[in-house]
Amino acid sequence: MAYKGKFKPRNPQKYMGNPTNIIYRSSWEQRVMVYFDRNPNIIGWASEEFSIPYKSPIDGRWHRYYPDFIIKVKEKDNAVRVKVIEVKPKKQTKAPVPQKRITRRYLQEVATYGINRSKWEAAQDYCADRKWEFLVLTEKELGI
Repeated sequence: MAYKGKFKPRNPQKYMGNPTNIIYRSSWEQRVMVYFDRNPNIIGWASEEFSIPYKSPIDGRWHRYYPDFIIKVKEKDNAVRVKVIEVKPKKQTKAPVPQKRITRRYLQEVATYGINRSKWEAAQDYCADRKWEFLVLTEKELGI
């Protein structure tokens, strides 16, 4: 999944930011960008253009979380809804299975999961305050 580069939209007017500086950090993010750019119901989208403060469970300090995407969607009822989207492997959305032998890899997985949970809880609250929706998309939702 380690695949990164610059994305050039076909519909730059839909991008809510600088359309000449859109970076994807995985092939999954690139796939989502293509979908947002080409879908006529997505009337606006951006990638990592805003941050949400969250408190890290690792160091107890405040950090900034930059969600992968924010989109404006025209729904079937013509209402425009805002959604904040994170793209992650399913493995990172679940707590690691406890191990008998504590390895460096296991500790890293626990830390990653804890940080992700803190980010996503902060994002849920941030979105709820604005009547937005927060989603985490995995390979299952992306059809990968």
